[in-house]
Amino acid sequence: MIKKVTIYDIAKVLNVTAATVSRALNNNKNISEATKKLVLETAEKMNYEPNKLALALKSGKSNNIGVIVPRINTNFFGSIIRGIEDELNPSGYHIIICQSHNDETKEINNIESLINSQVDAIFISTSSKHSEQFEKILKKNIPLIFFDRKKTMDGVSSVTIDDFAGGYMATKHLIDQGCRKIAHLASGDFKIEIFHDRHEGYKQALIDHGIDYREDYVIHTTSKIAEGKIAVAQLFELDEKPDAIFSSSDFLALGAIQELKARNIKIPEEVAVIGFANEPFTNFEELSISTIDQFPVEMGQMTARVFLEQMATSQNIKIDKKVVMEPKLIIRKSSKK
Repeated sequence: MIKKVTIYDIAKVLNVTAATVSRALNNNKNISEATKKLVLETAEKMNYEPNKLALALKSGKSNNIGVIVPRINTNFFGSIIRGIEDELNPSGYHIIICQSHNDETKEINNIESLINSQVDAIFISTSSKHSEQFEKILKKNIPLIFFDRKKTMDGVSSVTIDDFAGGYMATKHLIDQGCRKIAHLASGDFKIEIFHDRHEGYKQALIDHGIDYREDYVIHTTSKIAEGKIAVAQLFELDEKPDAIFSSSDFLALGAIQELKARNIKIPEEVAVIGFANEPFTNFEELSISTIDQFPVEMGQMTARVFLEQMATSQNIKIDKKVVMEPKLIIRKSSKK
């Protein structure tokens, strides 16, 4: 293992004190220009790299932003990260990406690690049902911004889409296609706001169009293709089979379609399907999948802008901005009769 060069190594070579080296590297006015030049040239020759954590502790600014997502292997979260970077990099910020894998304990550990890394802010799409870990961030005076999956907290900004509207427009589209027995695949716990709101939008659309809400048509599961297949198997054990499926996840929708095809059920003639998120595969499948677009790149950019606005404001003023973006219905073959 190669030993990292320190200011003590430079001081030893030049036969000066470590304090002199430190002052020279920090352009202290009490150090002569000749000494500064000598120290900088020696540091470069010895491949000296400053300790970023030490600098962050000293300045109170690391120029690093922690970003926590449930998982990075989806276009949705990857695009949000791209949007955040596009907006923050010109301002000299870099991001540290953590994955919670929808696990509350991992999310808490991610938060601890980011706090210990002296990040300047934490952006998070939370998988947690609780708020204690977020209070800890605020007590450390670290800006916290939610995106996509949020907790409603005073003094904390968030950037989301209108998930209720997304659930409503997806369900209304199915109703407009003549569907009346519409099932809902919920890809997360209703204690997490986005899944609760999508379900409420679904439920309200049924009520507004005189269709009975049925508990047995609502399947609680996780956002995986295999779970979509299992959900369809469960729905088709019912005496009254659904004629449409609104899934709060494109991955679940894809699994549902695969299982429907395996059962020789015609899509959308017998069962119409719509997902949520507009993952790229929804438009490339032989049977393209209807979905709700959440504009993830723009969501990431907006999250970064809210942070930059907060940084440009007096430190004594807290920004509490609730940005709600409008979703868009994308109609494709899987639901259009």
